[in-house]
Amino acid sequence: MPHAENSYIKRDVIRVAPELVKQAAEFQAAILADVAGRRGTLHGRIKPVAPTMKVAGPAVTVEVRPGDNLAIHAALAIAQPGDVIVVDGKGDISCALIGEIMSTQAEASGIAGIIIDGAVRDADALCANGFPIFSAGLNPCGPTKSIAGRVNFPASVAGAAIQPGDLIIGDIDGVVVLPREAVPALLELAQKKLDAESKRIAAIGDGDIRAPWLEKALFAAGMLTEGEEL
Repeated sequence: MPHAENSYIKRDVIRVAPELVKQAAEFQAAILADVAGRRGTLHGRIKPVAPTMKVAGPAVTVEVRPGDNLAIHAALAIAQPGDVIVVDGKGDISCALIGEIMSTQAEASGIAGIIIDGAVRDADALCANGFPIFSAGLNPCGPTKSIAGRVNFPASVAGAAIQPGDLIIGDIDGVVVLPREAVPALLELAQKKLDAESKRIAAIGDGDIRAPWLEKALFAAGMLTEGEEL
């Protein structure tokens, strides 16, 4: 039986295509952030609980009041396999909003990972399990479950604007969001950048040490004048 849409939970989300998610997962978050104009990165406080954790998938956005995780439970209930739940926890780390039980539920539901601008707990279990969890910190204190939040609305999470269905990529460097409509073009640019960087690294190994663009940039910035050399 279909559910009526209400003012707090939206179920109809246009997601980035699975084949594009698979392609994007091959790139570092840093490469994608560069080709996106060095925009769309979440604040550096958002880190994987374990350094090996990586995540890629369409965003299910969640907004909560600090210290309350009721809306996250709602998101867990409606998210589809492959989704990444992205939580605007307001940067509050006075208590954890997610722990081992919710992480286990998310993994069993096929969710790709959870990004939260807030605290989590049960870090030993989360690290041992390996299910991707990115957070702003840790705190053993638990949350309340009584305050209305919102699911699948436009959100601002750790300084990045996110629309439901946008592409989320996270790794040891942090998290970047790519607008859904821009993903195909950005993936083409990402491959070109990766090829160029691989070529440059190989050149360094062959003895071409100095960056080829350096002197031109120094002249443009006024750090060198006509006739000067490094």
